[in-house]
Amino acid sequence: MGFQQGLSGINGAAKSLDVIGNNVANASTVGFKQSQAQFADMYANSMNRSGNSPVGIGVTVADVSQSFTQGNITSSNNPLDVAINGDGFFQLAGSLTNQSPLYGRNGQFQLDKNGYIVNPSMGGAILMGYAAGVSGGDPVPLQINTSAMPATSTTTISTKINLDSRPTAAFPTNGVPTTTPFNAADPTSYNNSTGVTVYDSLGNPYSVQTYYVKNAPVAGPPPTTTWDVYATVDGTTVTTAAGSTTPLKIGSMQFSSTGTLISVPTTITLNLTGNNNATSTPFAKAGGTLSSMTVDYAGSTQTGSAFVNLAQSQNGMAPGTLSSFSISKDGTIVGSYSNQQTKNLGSIVLVNFANPNGLQPLGNNLYQASADAGVPLLGKPTTGTFGTLQARAVEDSNVDLTAELVNMIVAQRVYQANSQTIKVQDTVLQTLVSMR
Repeated sequence: MGFQQGLSGINGAAKSLDVIGNNVANASTVGFKQSQAQFADMYANSMNRSGNSPVGIGVTVADVSQSFTQGNITSSNNPLDVAINGDGFFQLAGSLTNQSPLYGRNGQFQLDKNGYIVNPSMGGAILMGYAAGVSGGDPVPLQINTSAMPATSTTTISTKINLDSRPTAAFPTNGVPTTTPFNAADPTSYNNSTGVTVYDSLGNPYSVQTYYVKNAPVAGPPPTTTWDVYATVDGTTVTTAAGSTTPLKIGSMQFSSTGTLISVPTTITLNLTGNNNATSTPFAKAGGTLSSMTVDYAGSTQTGSAFVNLAQSQNGMAPGTLSSFSISKDGTIVGSYSNQQTKNLGSIVLVNFANPNGLQPLGNNLYQASADAGVPLLGKPTTGTFGTLQARAVEDSNVDLTAELVNMIVAQRVYQANSQTIKVQDTVLQTLVSMR
């Protein structure tokens, strides 16, 4: 009888329409992966097990498989939105108390009130990764530390300069200044100067200006040239003692006849605590402590070319508040602070499977690992087979609406054809019943 075959065909077509309808309904769902109903024919075993009936008894839905192909990537304005371009899944946890691994590709993330990165469209699932400074082990819930960056007192100034060895119109005698002693207000008492902003323990800024005074070359052997270094802080000259007007030579740089720095060490100490007198602190601002610092001149030269400041840096900074953050393509979350500093706030990891189709869908675009999927493979974005991350973007659904509408028409025709099979079988039965 054809009723069984027709009924199974109708059920199969109805299931296919359900799958197609679900695909169409989620055509705008971020990170959604379309499904496809897969069918298999059925045969009845003979009673004596000598073989199967040559006539099938219908069709069955063997599986509903998902297609994990790449969806289009669309830009967004949310700095925490992130799309996976390539293979891999985000690892998530349902909550802080239930951190059983969940997986998905929907990257619409936000910060909750406690600073955790969550996905509201995934039921508030928490993104997993590594905390700042950690690069291995089990992933943990990612939490953005929004606390302010503390101030750091400057202890080292790094300066790389080239000093001009030639006489000049202002200093015709071997380039040696015509006025002595050094006076920061008198440009005829020094050759050149450089400036840098340093910070005390509270992050108060100070302008430190260093001045370079050339001495007459020494014939040797070996021939050398020495440059004395003086300094001012916020326009006040560093002197030999508190209350003194005698400028302090904080150090000297000695160069060989080839222009290389031969002073050992290449650093000099700038003691700003109490103007080199521990009993007073004329430079320190209210509440702050200004440290003594070393000035490193490694790599500096003396040549027959114009003075130039090649590089300058210092290791102090003002306090800063977190103003923004971004996610790099390798998953690193970088915070930008109001003091122009950046800081690693954590990193996102990806997980892949030998058989993604074996993942068990849970709804909310979440999946759970299963034996069919294989062992979860954890890795850093951009490494191995893992894709890259694109910040301020999301991965669209991979549903092809045109193809799904065509599939819908085909499934509808299959449903109608199987209905016709049942109708014909009914007509045959009526004929049989009406025979006399």
